Amino acid sequence: METFCGIDCGKCHVRDSCRGCIATGGRPFSSAGKCPLAACCQERGQERCDECGVCGLKAQLMREFNALKIPDMEEVKDLHILLGSYINLEYAFPSGPVQFWDDGQIYFGNQLRKKGSHRCYGLTADEKYLLVCEYGQDGADPEIIILKKRSVAE
Repeated sequence: METFCGIDCGKCHVRDSCRGCIATGGRPFSSAGKCPLAACCQERGQERCDECGVCGLKAQLMREFNALKIPDMEEVKDLHILLGSYINLEYAFPSGPVQFWDDGQIYFGNQLRKKGSHRCYGLTADEKYLLVCEYGQDGADPEIIILKKRSVAE
């Protein structure tokens, strides 16, 4: 499959349900789930991300995550494209379980090891929100560290 960003789809665990972002106009999984990298390229009138180097949105999100200055979180040096169903953890609230992301949408994200711990930080973002959570092995016992609405001015 051809992609805007040049990602190797052969390594993706959901490749059988994906038709590729170029063939679908940047919506590989559903009509609602537009890839943020594809959107960035399309806004700039480019056919592929490698034409502009680093995606402006991706670079901005990394700066915003690093500006949060979360103790024990290493510097964010990269974000990956992740399907919502892969990162959509369920959080326990008094009113019942809550999930924040759309399983069919595509997000920027990464997992970073929490310094001095066996737990990890999970980072997820889209054009509107940043989420940093902490969890154990295989996403066990997730806790929200920061859920922040992004400012347009950032």
